[in-house]
Amino acid sequence: MKNKRLYFIDIIRAFAILMMLQGHFVDTLLAPQYRDLNSIPFSVWSYFRGITAPTFFTISGLIFTYLLLKAKEKGETNLRMRKGLIRGCFLIFVGYLIRIPILKFLIGEFSTYFLVIDVLQCIGLSLISIVILYYLCFKKTIIFSVVTLFLGFFIFLTERMYFNLNFENLPIVFSNFISKANGSVFTIIPWFGYVAFGAFIATLFHGYLKKPKFKTIIIFSFFITGFTLIFYSTPILASIYRLTHVKIFLESAGYNYLFTRLGNVLIYFAFFYSLEKYLKLPLILKIGQKTLSIYVIHFIIIYGSFTGIGLNTIIGKTLTPIQAVFGAIIFLICVCFISFYYVKSNAFLYAHLRRLFDKLKKIF
Repeated sequence: MKNKRLYFIDIIRAFAILMMLQGHFVDTLLAPQYRDLNSIPFSVWSYFRGITAPTFFTISGLIFTYLLLKAKEKGETNLRMRKGLIRGCFLIFVGYLIRIPILKFLIGEFSTYFLVIDVLQCIGLSLISIVILYYLCFKKTIIFSVVTLFLGFFIFLTERMYFNLNFENLPIVFSNFISKANGSVFTIIPWFGYVAFGAFIATLFHGYLKKPKFKTIIIFSFFITGFTLIFYSTPILASIYRLTHVKIFLESAGYNYLFTRLGNVLIYFAFFYSLEKYLKLPLILKIGQKTLSIYVIHFIIIYGSFTGIGLNTIIGKTLTPIQAVFGAIIFLICVCFISFYYVKSNAFLYAHLRRLFDKLKKIF
């Protein structure tokens, strides 16, 4: 049977990266007086912006795990695992690199703020964790599927137990991965939970993609599960508490954003997978395949990587909503244009990194 490519993955990645670009642009430059959650346009924008990171983490777990499982069919599991470890390390490296204030270092101003953890480091460590989990599961898909599903639920369910922990005794380079005390934007938990759920979904695609009516069933399942998580996960958690008297269910129900956001992500998956045939346009697919370079370019322009001079310092929070909307559109176009025509592909960068890894392996 002809191998089916999951175009909807690149479509979702394209959508997520564009949502992230406009989200960062508007959040960084919109004037404070327009940030009113009682305003319907701003509250709607804020709500959908909150779905972007969960979508990105979930789709990262899905695509990486799906490729890992496909590699097993070709007898290339070890090669794919090695690529995953290299890619994870590379993302962590780039995540730190784009925050290094080189000009400040040159004039003698030093701080540890560049060690805070953002999305790239978190995804990088998550990919490394997926490889380790797969290895510990003896490379058995069924065991791996069950473990990732359980781990995702456990991380989300226990979020109230670790959300405010402060690991002062750990070196800051490690504590920043698990605590926001020093300014980290993301931490490995609970965000690895989304990657774990993405990995679980990948096992479903790998196992049943070629089955008759799989697409219809999985889209329907995404819609039903997503709808249930958004509107009923809180009452379900509260009901489980009343039955079991286990306090963690009550605490999770009282601050239930992780499960509801996962529900939003699944609705996205259902929507884009059902429209895959109409959305697999070359431009959209190319954006989905260039997410790393797009992320780095946007970060440099907005936050002034290396120099400390970006739109956040040049313009600041001064734009009106109309200016922010049109500015975001222009910003998206410019960043994508630079990524398409002036930056080497992600595959090019990873290929050179793998060559370096091979050389180091021969030496040591």
